[in-house]
Amino acid sequence: MNGLWFTDEQQAIREGVLKLCARFDAEYWRRTDETGDFPEAFVSAMAEAGWLGAAMPQELGGSGLGLTEAAIAMQAVAESGAGFSGASALHLNIFGPMPLARFGTDEQKRRLIPRLISGEDRMCFGVTEPDAGLDTTSLSTRAVRTHDGYVIRGRKMWTTMAQRATKMLIVARTTPRAEVKKATDGISLFYVDVDREKIQATPIPKMGRKAIESNAVFIDDLHVPADALVGEEGRGFYYLLEGLNPERVLIGAEAVGLGRAALRRAAGYAKARVVFGRPIGQNQGVAHPLARSWAELEAANLMAFKAAALYDAGRECGAEANAAKYLGAEAGFRACETAVLSHGGMGYAKEFDVERYFRESMIPRIAPVSREMILNYIAERVLGLPKSY
Repeated sequence: MNGLWFTDEQQAIREGVLKLCARFDAEYWRRTDETGDFPEAFVSAMAEAGWLGAAMPQELGGSGLGLTEAAIAMQAVAESGAGFSGASALHLNIFGPMPLARFGTDEQKRRLIPRLISGEDRMCFGVTEPDAGLDTTSLSTRAVRTHDGYVIRGRKMWTTMAQRATKMLIVARTTPRAEVKKATDGISLFYVDVDREKIQATPIPKMGRKAIESNAVFIDDLHVPADALVGEEGRGFYYLLEGLNPERVLIGAEAVGLGRAALRRAAGYAKARVVFGRPIGQNQGVAHPLARSWAELEAANLMAFKAAALYDAGRECGAEANAAKYLGAEAGFRACETAVLSHGGMGYAKEFDVERYFRESMIPRIAPVSREMILNYIAERVLGLPKSY
């Protein structure tokens, strides 16, 4: 970004993504939401255009763009009306492979990442567990050494895309917690083939984003070779930390995009809908909440791209990335709620799409980290307050 606005090159990225997304109209996304069918045509089009490799190194077939450019692209997807149904179909391929790109061997990178960029492989990420949640150090999935690799056993929850993934990036304990000095030690990261005989994924029925399934995953004696290990054994938790800030920035930017889509629909309806001889948008009771949502979305957007710029410059951005996720999620939710209410009864009807946006707006409020944990982080790391948990 050049100060507080996009450069010409960055604006071209935004316009290019929006132009591609325009081929997939509201009816397309409404249909995926109702049927649960994965948006295959959309993902294929994005892969053909090279967007899956936006943030990956150029020597591996990617574009080598920064977090800022990735956030621009992903925000444009959500803003186009695709919402989180579209953004989540791409999200893992955009930044999910970053631990592999940063900590994998040269051979792993050359062999594995180009397949993700082309769409030939699709990955899922196995982190959250039924009894661990945000407390990653308490995970119970184990990877036990064998003479030629590891055997992985355990359970994962809310694993997105596990139904159609060919690869899984998974964290597991290689050293029991009782045997390490620090709880964060002894956790390792693996990139494995999804062997359907050893990995059972069961979709979780949920409120929104039906086309992008989330799963309960059971891993039973999955034998993996030694070269499935990413980086050093026992350092997986620290590798995960490297990806937390980029993920928060992307989620915050996507939530702003979703809010903008809802606001655009609501403003259009408020100009067209005539009641008592005047458009409802002429009434301040309708106009002011929409205007407030615009202001909140734009403020959240500035924080998201400040955090992205700090990250791309190699500077500390933990507070800004967490604030970006928090502010984007809250502003996006309020914009979607306001859009539903601005439509009156029709806001509850699927044909106007804002009810879908509203359901999807709960995703960034909950995942990948709760609002309360973000506020804990800011209270402790920024304000210097004592730890509360």
